[in-house]
Amino acid sequence: MSSPAPGLPGPSLPGSSLNAARRARELAETRGLVVDVLVVGLGATGAGAALDAASRGLSVAAIDACDLAFGTSRWSSKMIHGGLRYLARGQVGVARESAVERGVLLARTAPHLVRAAPYLLPLTPRVSRSRAATVMAGYRLGDGLRAAAGTPRALLPGPARIPARRALELAPPLAPDGLRGALLSWDGRLNDDARLVVALARTAAAHGARILTRCRALALAGDGAEVRDELTGDVFTIRARATVNATGVWAAGLDPGIPLRPSRGTHLVLRPETLPGLRAGLHVPIPGESNRFALVLPQDDGRVYVGLTDEPVDGPVPDVPEAPEEDVAFLLGVLNSVLAAEIRREDVAGAFAGLRPLLGGGGRDGIGGRDGDGGRTADLSRRHALLASPGGAVTVVGGKLTTYRRMAEDAVDLAVRLRGLPAGASRTARLPLVGYLPPGVAARGRLVARYGAEAAAVRSLAAGDPALAEPLPTGVTGAELVWAVRHEGALDAGDLLDRRTRIGLVPEDRAAAMPAALAALERGTG
Repeated sequence: MSSPAPGLPGPSLPGSSLNAARRARELAETRGLVVDVLVVGLGATGAGAALDAASRGLSVAAIDACDLAFGTSRWSSKMIHGGLRYLARGQVGVARESAVERGVLLARTAPHLVRAAPYLLPLTPRVSRSRAATVMAGYRLGDGLRAAAGTPRALLPGPARIPARRALELAPPLAPDGLRGALLSWDGRLNDDARLVVALARTAAAHGARILTRCRALALAGDGAEVRDELTGDVFTIRARATVNATGVWAAGLDPGIPLRPSRGTHLVLRPETLPGLRAGLHVPIPGESNRFALVLPQDDGRVYVGLTDEPVDGPVPDVPEAPEEDVAFLLGVLNSVLAAEIRREDVAGAFAGLRPLLGGGGRDGIGGRDGDGGRTADLSRRHALLASPGGAVTVVGGKLTTYRRMAEDAVDLAVRLRGLPAGASRTARLPLVGYLPPGVAARGRLVARYGAEAAAVRSLAAGDPALAEPLPTGVTGAELVWAVRHEGALDAGDLLDRRTRIGLVPEDRAAAMPAALAALERGTG
């Protein structure tokens, strides 16, 4: 792997650098090996499985047809939540699992990437007093889950009712007329879901995993996969003692027996000036729904995301889903129900959509959703499930971002058991990710929130070259782009603008930053 230039600090975890040179070398090595575990898919679950297996001392190759976090794992609401919605539906086990995994991220593995964030449910005339009481009771039950999971109150404050004056201080765009106050709750939030995946992959690499992007699995069996290098077109075989299919919503492409019912979640992207002064997220009740809310999510870069739809998707699964206009209109309608000034379609700077890999009914070995194939995707369980194919491959499907670690652990446990691999128990519940900083060690800043302990190394790149310190849209600098090429496995401009940073969510910003991305690719590989 490449080393940092003389005089410049490098990664916080030795051996964690991912780059084009390392990919080429390890891809060549992998062709002559039989690895213990082959993981297909490098979203959160796949990267988590690679880390889980490698940290147990197993040899690992992990491949993805595109890039780290190319699929569903970059399209979430960035929430690391305690499962309150599942608790309301009686899915106590799912809710408790979510609360436990949220605590793991907040306290032990990624406090530099995950932190508590406040949310308001505005008490408008549309929210009756009885409904407000019911929601607050739910928040208190959720706080009980926090306590049961062992997450300290200092990391995740409890709920409260606040007066209208305080609500308007936290969320000035709210309509003041008829506002009785708000219910304040707290939950975990990622600065960037794709950056969590990058941290997982790099930590796995530090434990010896071979992280190979642009390698598409054409066929998968229990003893390996036929793979195509998407950069060269070369087709070859990776041999393995165990395989894990962690391709999420695309899992049925490698195992047609998996009964998936994809669900589309759409978000709008608003520029900072569209909802000025917003300091807390919002839970906005969806008309006609008792337990569903739209989310208004202010981001550290000043943008605001508005989501989230839950619509079934039929037909072929696209690599990059599109946000349809009916979703945009729906979300604007819900958002405007609580605002003083209407947000119009022309105020929407961008939009993105992700597909959830939910389980339908009728699957083999009992895999299926709670309501079979006929119900709404909004009603399907978010519990994950494991399936061993007749050929011996283990597939993990369902679940959600918050519980990626447990999903990965369960998948590796099953693969180890089925294939008789010599491995101990999972270590990932207490294994810090690259960039780890203990909770509360340093004041939050933009670079610290994105890079943790590596913020100083990124900053030093800019200090050595003033051109790399010039801000791009969202405040990202050229130094961050160069860092991504040298240490985070970015191979092209799309990797840089759409996943290592989120500049690309707004088309105009993407075009403005493209020259800097191309320059970073040249400089980072030079």
